[in-house]
Amino acid sequence: MSVVIEMVSDLVCPWCWLGKRRIEAAIAMVPEIDVQLLFRPYELDPTVPRQGTDYKEYMRERFGSDVGKERAGAMRQALIDYGAAEDVPYRFEEITRRPNSLDAHRVVHWAQGQQKGAAAKEALFKAFFHDGRDIGDHGVLVDIAGQVELDPSIVADLLATDADEVTVRAEEKFFRELGIGGVPTYIANRQFAAQGAETPEKLARFIQHAATAAA
Repeated sequence: MSVVIEMVSDLVCPWCWLGKRRIEAAIAMVPEIDVQLLFRPYELDPTVPRQGTDYKEYMRERFGSDVGKERAGAMRQALIDYGAAEDVPYRFEEITRRPNSLDAHRVVHWAQGQQKGAAAKEALFKAFFHDGRDIGDHGVLVDIAGQVELDPSIVADLLATDADEVTVRAEEKFFRELGIGGVPTYIANRQFAAQGAETPEKLARFIQHAATAAA
């Protein structure tokens, strides 16, 4: 039995890092199923300037009210707690820039073409949520590309152009038009969907259901 899982996510979405780890754990729970995991782009806020913006100011604008701050604080603490239990080391205090994630998605797109999509995704999540690096900065992206064994000079040349921007935006548009309004979202064989950073156990059952339906 085989299943293609498309994980729709954004590289500046903290739940998506947790979600990536959980879908990988779920896949390990069902070794009898041949699972291909693909990563698809999604921008939570495509209005962020390409050069990014100050992180604290951005968060103030989004969660400026007392209620908003309380909700954001509770969500952040929940992520830190989940991360501590599942080896996802969030360090939100290190983040100073809120990047536009389009170019980071382009890097994942190129990496995926060389069977390195998961490595690129993990490296970008860690760079942003643990190291506080600006993953909209081309120098940072080139460095991360080298870490996952992409050719840094080729990636630098591609980032200097609009290579594959149309492709990445078209993929994102396709999934938005399917009705996806939040990430992470997992789509199995273009038939079934699960949304949110569900537990590995629930995601494993999701994969099994998709495999059974395919069979």
